[in-house]
Amino acid sequence: MECPHQHHLPSDGTPLSPSPTLGLWRESSEISPLTYSDGHDGWIALRQETAQKILLDSRFSQFPHRFPGLTPVLPAEGFVDAADEMAIKSADLLALDGEQHRKCRKTVTSKFSFKAVNSYTDAVSALVSKQLAHLLDQPQPVDITEHYSEPISIANHAFILGIPDSMIDGFEKTFVETSSREDRIHFLRDVYQFKRENPGDDVISHLIASELTQAEVEGLIYVFFTSGRDSVAYMISTGMMALLQNPDQLAYLQNNLPLSPEAIEELMRYCAMFVTLFPRTALEKIEIAGKRIEAGQSVSVSPVAVNRDPRIWDEPDSLKLDREIKAHLSFGHGIHGCIGQQLARLVIQEALSQLLSALRSIELVSAEQLRPMEFAHPVATYKVGKVYLSWRN
Repeated sequence: MECPHQHHLPSDGTPLSPSPTLGLWRESSEISPLTYSDGHDGWIALRQETAQKILLDSRFSQFPHRFPGLTPVLPAEGFVDAADEMAIKSADLLALDGEQHRKCRKTVTSKFSFKAVNSYTDAVSALVSKQLAHLLDQPQPVDITEHYSEPISIANHAFILGIPDSMIDGFEKTFVETSSREDRIHFLRDVYQFKRENPGDDVISHLIASELTQAEVEGLIYVFFTSGRDSVAYMISTGMMALLQNPDQLAYLQNNLPLSPEAIEELMRYCAMFVTLFPRTALEKIEIAGKRIEAGQSVSVSPVAVNRDPRIWDEPDSLKLDREIKAHLSFGHGIHGCIGQQLARLVIQEALSQLLSALRSIELVSAEQLRPMEFAHPVATYKVGKVYLSWRN
């Protein structure tokens, strides 16, 4: 067995300037040793072809969740009760494999299809416009994360999932801010009961009307309440940061609104949030790119490293909004890829397009993400931080 030693994930990168160590590792090998925060000797995949193979390989499991980052791993919260435990064990898409994962994911896929997302366009546009009006009323400089990106992500998350307006503040308090598991589960069950009695054309109502058990529905609701929203907020603020750091690309975009599919994909590639995805653990001995992965060893895929691979993209450290679309890993890949990625594209496109249409002279005052920060999650994701802008119209 090959035994990597003390090859820790670097924490000196920022969203727009990833750690050069990742590039050095990528150029030396398709898959490199990685020491996890619990001392586990595992691996990190850094090139596209190898990363995609791992994410598609059924010989790897989503479980256990080992964390490669240096952020302290908090003790696991106990389940509130047996129903809470059953819900998570039966429907946590981030920890399921095989038929149960396919069953749960298939049930909700139609609500995030191209056709479904297109039908949300007017509603998403209206929610963004409402928040833009709020932003324009704020004294400058203004933190767009607090007054634009985060509220847009919350409002659209609530709309798609079906959280009633009267409960959005509760969602923010329990699932965006810090709260106990008990508070989160009680809130989730309140929403579940409300939607049973007041169904609509939304994700939660769709799940309740399906053939899934109540435990599976509640487990999926928990996953959707805790996933996806933060990456939308991150991309709106970080996308603006990328444009302000590249004035030629900002000028190009302002003359070519709304954002094209090429521009959206390039921003997704360039501003990747996930330094690593949730790891995959080998169920048996596997050879990958000439390396022997032992049964029980974990492998983390790095979207940040893959998305800057010069084998795939010419001048990968440059932002080029008219770049030919190629497959990046910002939404993962395969059966565990982000189920809401088409919706995320729509919200981000609308948020940036409206903002750039309204503000023709924008200046960056300060941003926390210009310097390395503690990862936002132990799996190793960049924090968005405060992004202060001013403008003259």
